[in-house]
Amino acid sequence: LKTSASSRSSASTFDCSTQSPRHGGESVAEVLRAHGVKFVFTLVGGHISPILVACEKLGIRIVDTRHEATAVFAADAVARLSGTVGVAAVTAGPGLTNTVTAVKNAQMAESPLLLIGGAAATLLQGRGALQDIDQISLFKPLCKFCASVRTVREIVPTVRKALAIAQSGTPGPVFIEFPIDTLYPYHVVEKESAPKNTSKSLFGKIMAWYLQNHLSNLFAGAWETCDLSPLPVYIPHATEDEVQRCVELVSRARKPVILLGSQATLPPTPADDALESLGIPCFLGGMSRGMLGKNSPLHIRQNRRDALKEADLVLLAGTVCDFRLSYGRVLNRRSKIIAVNRDRSQLLKNSDMFWKPTVAIQGDAGSFLLRLSKDLKGHRCPEEWPRSLKEGEAIKEKANRAKADEKTERHLNPISVLHRVDELLAEDSIIVADGGDFVGSAAYIMRPRGPIRWLDPGAFGTLGVGGGFALGAKLCRPESEVWIVYGDGSLGYSVAEFDTFTRHKTPVIALVGNDACWSQISREQVPMLGSNVACGLAFTDYHIVADGYGGKGYLIGREDESRLDDIIKKAQKECREGKAILLNVLIGKTNFRDGSISV
Repeated sequence: LKTSASSRSSASTFDCSTQSPRHGGESVAEVLRAHGVKFVFTLVGGHISPILVACEKLGIRIVDTRHEATAVFAADAVARLSGTVGVAAVTAGPGLTNTVTAVKNAQMAESPLLLIGGAAATLLQGRGALQDIDQISLFKPLCKFCASVRTVREIVPTVRKALAIAQSGTPGPVFIEFPIDTLYPYHVVEKESAPKNTSKSLFGKIMAWYLQNHLSNLFAGAWETCDLSPLPVYIPHATEDEVQRCVELVSRARKPVILLGSQATLPPTPADDALESLGIPCFLGGMSRGMLGKNSPLHIRQNRRDALKEADLVLLAGTVCDFRLSYGRVLNRRSKIIAVNRDRSQLLKNSDMFWKPTVAIQGDAGSFLLRLSKDLKGHRCPEEWPRSLKEGEAIKEKANRAKADEKTERHLNPISVLHRVDELLAEDSIIVADGGDFVGSAAYIMRPRGPIRWLDPGAFGTLGVGGGFALGAKLCRPESEVWIVYGDGSLGYSVAEFDTFTRHKTPVIALVGNDACWSQISREQVPMLGSNVACGLAFTDYHIVADGYGGKGYLIGREDESRLDDIIKKAQKECREGKAILLNVLIGKTNFRDGSISV
């Protein structure tokens, strides 16, 4: 048996620990409050009840959802919008396994979040306790840091360390499991761990002694005063030599292009001001959509592939050469390429096959762009280059707009619906993207009004983020108009969260493109394989489901086309008055996204 030095050295510490009514959940809550955490998302379970109760007492808002994945998605959204760590707490076993997809999504989206999980008591792990599995092995491939707290005194340093790691380097999820006996008060744990029928045999005495020593070690030093403040966060930066080399490359370029990814939005240095100063045309992806506002002359929304063929310099600012850039094959081999990314593996992805960086910088994209713009003060990209790209964009958007005027065989034209919603969006709106075909169209048509006002799952392409992302967004920005753009397939994952929106008074507007089909799959599966199997849905009355959960639903079909603007405005008004709204829009088929392979 091993006992800690603290449990042997101070009888008074032990006595204090045994008499105190405090519990480990309070230590967790104190660290979270000291780090500025305002929300903890959860689906309740007995393993984690002390954490939830303690957080509530300290003024941290507990927001309970209808699925554990939603809790993690909501924490992910808070991390993106607030620049801090999002926090979700779920119970042991199935509570944690339900979060796996959402945690993997956060890992690939580079969102700093803390997942707190309950666990079986320290002495009972591996002995068949309720919901006891090897949780650490499950989350190690998904998280930057995993820990299992073994004593109450470990809680504070472990949580502080985890929160710092989540934000350092390339941000991402971290996981801490709390065995149930580290969270409840001493007298409760003692009662549960004491042998029910004490034997007077030698074995009985040894067992009683072992259990008492284990309990002593578990609580030794538990309530000693310790530092709760945040630990330093490490952020990699470009060197002076790297910046200077890039200054020279950019200053000589006649047709430069910047491709921005979500990393360009990370704290402490968002890149929006630097982009205006540089004057280089930009293609925005992920959360960087909206970084240049609604109608910037530098933001190019169309013809990216053609622009990359012409460009003599491409700056990949947090953008990765994965499937979204055809693994690097869309880059012109004659172009100079500057790549900046906090993660070295993402920085050089596929550079051994399809492309080669001229300069590869492992560092923060936002601060790099700011330093680049300062060193290039007075220099701007030749104006005829972004102007020519804008002219090409105008031609493409005119053709797209013409598609909005076409009549579909039945129901409403989805392109027309998206254009009309975009025209009526509030300037402070946040758009959450959750779906395939309908959402893919929305990405071309809907224009986020500012930085971090577009939330999509990221590289993992996860369906089901809508309810959680919208919940987190509305809590972070209660005055903003939050829209979820759903496909009718993706809606099924989180429509139950309309109950959460109602209970927690977080009204949002869901725009559902209902074509009774998993269209992104069907549009490839049918012509390639000759079957629509498993792709068909029904024109379901989703608006009635919203009504049942305390929201307000609208069914919108072709007969409502002339008053669509009025319905949208009415929905916006009712949302401002506190109702969560679902617009169940029956849409027909178009060829707008033909050829957009879905795998």
